[in-house]
Amino acid sequence: MNAVLIALLVLPLLGAALTLAPVFGPDRAVADRRALRLNSVVTGAVFLVSVALAAGFDHGSPARMQATTDVSWIPALHVRFHLGVDGVSLPLIVLTALLTFLCALYSEKRLPGGEARDAAPDEHRPSGQAFVGLFLLLEVGMLATFAVLDLLLFFLAFEIVLIPMYFLIARWGSGAKTPAANRFILYTLLGSAVMLLGFLLIGSKAGTFDMQALAAAHGNGLSHTTQVIAALAIMVGLAVKAPAWPLHSWLPDAHTAAPTVGSVLLAGVLLKMGTYGLVRVLLPVVPDGTATLAPYLGAFAAVGIVYGSLACLALARPGSKGDLKRLIAYSSVGHMGFVLLGIASLTPVGVNGALFANIAHGLITGLLFFVVGALKDRYGTADLDTLSGATGAALYGRAPRIGALLAFAAVASLGLPGLAGFWGELLAMFGAFDPAAGLSRPAFVTYMVLAGLGTLLTAAYLLIVVKRVCMGDPAQPAPVDRLPDLRSYEAVSWTPLAALTLVAGLWPALLLGLSDPAVKHLLGGG
Repeated sequence: MNAVLIALLVLPLLGAALTLAPVFGPDRAVADRRALRLNSVVTGAVFLVSVALAAGFDHGSPARMQATTDVSWIPALHVRFHLGVDGVSLPLIVLTALLTFLCALYSEKRLPGGEARDAAPDEHRPSGQAFVGLFLLLEVGMLATFAVLDLLLFFLAFEIVLIPMYFLIARWGSGAKTPAANRFILYTLLGSAVMLLGFLLIGSKAGTFDMQALAAAHGNGLSHTTQVIAALAIMVGLAVKAPAWPLHSWLPDAHTAAPTVGSVLLAGVLLKMGTYGLVRVLLPVVPDGTATLAPYLGAFAAVGIVYGSLACLALARPGSKGDLKRLIAYSSVGHMGFVLLGIASLTPVGVNGALFANIAHGLITGLLFFVVGALKDRYGTADLDTLSGATGAALYGRAPRIGALLAFAAVASLGLPGLAGFWGELLAMFGAFDPAAGLSRPAFVTYMVLAGLGTLLTAAYLLIVVKRVCMGDPAQPAPVDRLPDLRSYEAVSWTPLAALTLVAGLWPALLLGLSDPAVKHLLGGG
């Protein structure tokens, strides 16, 4: 199985390298089509390898690190090429492979840029070949982040992701794409630099960067002061990517400007890299420092939940000219607040809820961004006032299948029981209701109450969005002409996300059975 995990990283890396070779032909349009087909083939193969990894995983021992490779890489720095998966990382690896494959299928028919790209002169037209190379390099970094078990390798994988996403936004995005891309790279690079300082402090004091060895030590050999300083640096760096309030301000601009597939991967995978790092590094490696900072993380999480919901309500209000992509971006601040609250509780229930909410958010928000991207393609805008106006969407009458998918994703996002969005947020609040020993229960109960208020606000703004976009403005006559409804490539790209949202909601043990033993192992000194 270690060969399978290595293949998972090597395949997209080889695919990215192949896009640099002169094998696609001199004709620009033909080269682009061939490159996009290569993208689908490579990401499809990676997804099949991830399924094979999940099938070969010993589900009876999810707390044990499996498919491991551990060889010395840079002996002078005690850096090892160490890979492995357990019940925490396996679902994230499969989710990453699935989302990249679905995005590749979607891009094969709808390369970012649309008509504006097709009308541009050849010398100014973004290359499909370059898009594929960056896309596959992005997949390498995302998968490696969840597979590596060395702190410096984790940092490198974390950084590999930033450059491809920057160019996907700046080159293939829309609107104010260059300022949004610049803000994205500035925030995330600064966060990564702070995180690296925490890693170096741990490595210098412990004599190793190996995450398994550090987790097994469970803070032994690191003084309380060292743990607090390292935990603070790492927490700030990862909170930027999560994103946690108030370090979230790069996210709405990035989502608004990013192409559809960029938004799907940004919300579905990149945000999870931050929260995954909190679970994988902070909880087992510097437990005392994490316990000291947990109340503050919980407070920021609770504020983020309410803040994100209020921002979405303001954008959903008629006359506010709210952008639907921007609204979903702010909703991510609230949803990821539940993830951070569960982690801050330092309990198995809360951390399991955080990991479940991670996967649920990736499925649901990925579907939402796909649907909104389709609306923007059809209308040329994601402005809510335009979509709900006299010539607006009124999807139930004009494109009922897209309307049904938008409504389904919205009610899943607001946490309807029976769908994936319900369980993670519920367990995160349970964790806050009874936090770990040593944490202030009154404080965390207050955070839980604020989170509960956030669920009500979330339901309010999502139902407003569904009403306005799917039904139109009741004060104006609904348009009678039909829109192009669900296209075949859209159905292929979106249906798996809708199906898995339903499966995870009805069968939560599918994920919790994997994560629970692994979480207890990490919290107990894994």
